[in-house]
Amino acid sequence: MSQRVTIPRELLPQDGRFGAGPSKVRSAQVEALSAAGRELLGTSHRQAPVKNLVGELREGLHSFFGAPEGYELILGVGGSTAFWDIASFCLVERKAQHLSFGEFGSKFAKATDKAPFLEASSILTSEAGTLPAPSAEAGVDAYAWPHNETSTGVAAPVRRVAGADDGALLLVDGTSAAGGLAVDVTETDAYYFGPQKNFASDGGLWLAMMSPAALQRAEKLAAQRWVPDFLQLTTAIENSRKNQTYNTPALATLITLNEQVRWLNGNGGMDFAAARTADSAGRVYAWAEAHDLAQPFVTDPAERSNVITTVDFAEEVDAAELAQTLRANGIVDVEPYRKLGRNQLRIATFTAIEPEDITALLNCIDHVLRH
Repeated sequence: MSQRVTIPRELLPQDGRFGAGPSKVRSAQVEALSAAGRELLGTSHRQAPVKNLVGELREGLHSFFGAPEGYELILGVGGSTAFWDIASFCLVERKAQHLSFGEFGSKFAKATDKAPFLEASSILTSEAGTLPAPSAEAGVDAYAWPHNETSTGVAAPVRRVAGADDGALLLVDGTSAAGGLAVDVTETDAYYFGPQKNFASDGGLWLAMMSPAALQRAEKLAAQRWVPDFLQLTTAIENSRKNQTYNTPALATLITLNEQVRWLNGNGGMDFAAARTADSAGRVYAWAEAHDLAQPFVTDPAERSNVITTVDFAEEVDAAELAQTLRANGIVDVEPYRKLGRNQLRIATFTAIEPEDITALLNCIDHVLRH
């Protein structure tokens, strides 16, 4: 292998973190963590100081999402992966329908499909880089899909399924979308997410904005079905209303998450976040569309994500070597999702990432390609 290209320092972004998760963490979040070190870290999560932090976080997210009265922000330990099992036990009554158009939607679909106490799931699929449409189906009491497919860079509309049975819930995985894409949570019954993407914190926690219908479904199924204690949604609901979690949470995650929510709300909330990610993503797509050696992987502009961008390269470009060259120059985590197997880069445009750093990244890619 020939010696890798050295990118001139004046071309480099101020921050070289462009990973699809965990996200770049802003300096202000690290400073907030340091400031809280002597007061919160190493203290009980069931005492007032930490419970006040959780309470502020829940109120901040309620404001960010513009959630109406009756919707509640519920949280627990385990990440979005744990929430798939929680929803399988506690929100799907008989049968679920899933849209599976990438790695993460398919995983939730497998969870409900394998559950022995549920009917076989209806799973609607499409090729990677495209989006299937939901279809009302008699007997389905829960519809589910990701708002944003992290593996491919496809974003899906968030709206209820026309013609669905009365009482059917809509469960939307907002893990890589929440905090970066606009959403009307009243169109959902559980809009759930982790804090390690647009909210620029660490993983290991799940959060869900839940409707009164979802809260009632959880109570109903808790009385009918055995559920492991760790996965019992009513336990998480009861603890969240006390501004705590059933298990001990990572306080550093809560602190950095809360600081990001403060920053988002202080700058204009969801409108600010969605405009910022649209700016960044627009730079990537415009560059790729105009490039002789690159093109957007998602061909339909209406289906392209504004928080995860994916770019395919011509055969004469070794995208893996390109990513390694960028990494050697301090620009990290732009490799494609491993299971796609494409000659591709995946560039996150989360809210913590400066749009001007996106432009700098694109200039660096051009520099490497020229050399």
